[in-house]
Amino acid sequence: MLSPFLAYLVAMLLLCRIASSQYSSDQCSWRGSGLTHESHARDVEQVYLRCSQGSLEWLYPTGAIIVNLRPNTASQAAGRLTVCIKPSEDSRGANIYLEKAGELRLLLREQDQALGQVHCFGIQEGALFVEAIAHRDISRKIMAFQYELVSDRQGADFRSLTAPCQPCNDAEILLAMCTSDFVARGSIRGVEEEAGQSAVTVTLSRLYRQKSRVFASGGGRTRHWVGRVKMPRQCGVKPGEGEFLFTGMVRFGEAWLGCAPRYKDFLKLYREAVEQGTNPCQMDTE
Repeated sequence: MLSPFLAYLVAMLLLCRIASSQYSSDQCSWRGSGLTHESHARDVEQVYLRCSQGSLEWLYPTGAIIVNLRPNTASQAAGRLTVCIKPSEDSRGANIYLEKAGELRLLLREQDQALGQVHCFGIQEGALFVEAIAHRDISRKIMAFQYELVSDRQGADFRSLTAPCQPCNDAEILLAMCTSDFVARGSIRGVEEEAGQSAVTVTLSRLYRQKSRVFASGGGRTRHWVGRVKMPRQCGVKPGEGEFLFTGMVRFGEAWLGCAPRYKDFLKLYREAVEQGTNPCQMDTE
């Protein structure tokens, strides 16, 4: 059952797709304040963000904003993109809905945003409708999140980050070697639990590929890299001996583990694929 105010906003959307006197266009990030239209708090402001990634920060929320997320280039694949948002752990003052043709579907309540968990949806499912919650004191309320537009496959992978872990089969391992944001050989040094996730500290002896420099040089005479890789807590990973092939994706500046076979098992699999001519890409294993 919609609140009277929310029902009013939906009705106005159906009538005219309200746009306020100020809006952001062709930008990666937006920062606005509800104080600019507090006296007419039933306004709905249109916000346009046209980048593959960015952020939004709404200070002292009042009324509502509609956040239209689109890529900065037009293509047939644009309609198949997945949108992923990660709320700030300090985000307060608004609920987040998906809005399409005047219909609203709750995506994220105010109290759930403190978890800082990633939520994904298809870009064709609608725009983000962010409704401020009435508070007597709005001075301490700031609603904020980061967003990324990713391909369908990457979006599906990202949704699976909160699902129970499943071992990768041989084909998935070989594909991960070719398509992952990072590929590295190394060992697990420690595991920490945080907010329903495991943060694994790794030391790498070989870094084949990485995006956004999530792994840093460890210094010293021996060339190696160090960093942290995240995964769902239910994976039950523990520090142990031996080397692994770590693969995965980088989202919101963090490395998330994908396939991670023991390196000796991967090496055997890869060499057999090379002999049979079924390896999807080349990798220097020497």
